[in-house]
Amino acid sequence: MREKILYGMGIVAGLWLLRNLYVILLGLPDEALQGAIYRILFFHLPSWFTCFTAYFLAGGASILYLWKKDLKYDTFAVSAVEVGTVFTMVGLVTGMIWARIIWGIWWTWDPRLTWALITYIVYASYLMLRRAVDDPTTRARHSAVLCIFAFASVMITYKAIDWWRTQHPGAVLSFRTGGGTMDPRMESIIYQNWAALMLLTAVLVAIRMRQETMSREIEGMRRFAHAI
Repeated sequence: MREKILYGMGIVAGLWLLRNLYVILLGLPDEALQGAIYRILFFHLPSWFTCFTAYFLAGGASILYLWKKDLKYDTFAVSAVEVGTVFTMVGLVTGMIWARIIWGIWWTWDPRLTWALITYIVYASYLMLRRAVDDPTTRARHSAVLCIFAFASVMITYKAIDWWRTQHPGAVLSFRTGGGTMDPRMESIIYQNWAALMLLTAVLVAIRMRQETMSREIEGMRRFAHAI
């Protein structure tokens, strides 16, 4: 039953993304100043929203692990971080493609771009830390502490365009203070793509949690066999 639900959610997410892609490519006009390349923002922004949400949930699960010492929270945290890291890469790559067309360069050390890269490195370090520690309890404890503190980098990335007004565009969405400069039809598709990506994220996290649980069980049996 659970597998059928995951399959169903995955199919809905895929169809939703295809529908959004159709609207993005054929239903919306080119942006007045940016032309056709602005369409990449419909995946760039939702990817960042998705990874930030995944990191927030991972931080919450890490707090719960330190409180209750239940490894299921650690399993959720690492699964959410893995999926969030993938969407962080999507956000970085799509941003670089946009920058190459609009700015004429692939990368600049703008504060928001720099902190976005730092955020990716911090969470990639979280995943590396887990590979370096063998004991499950110690690994979960150290990972939880790092995951909680790592979220500070997410907050700095999110607020960077408010704190440092440099090359990166300012807020354009209506929920941000000083935002609301984007056409409502375009903004609606950004939120719909975010919802579709979050549905896909839920499927991927559920799959990774099952894999992580199986891996922990196999690791436990291997330790038991070695002890014998």
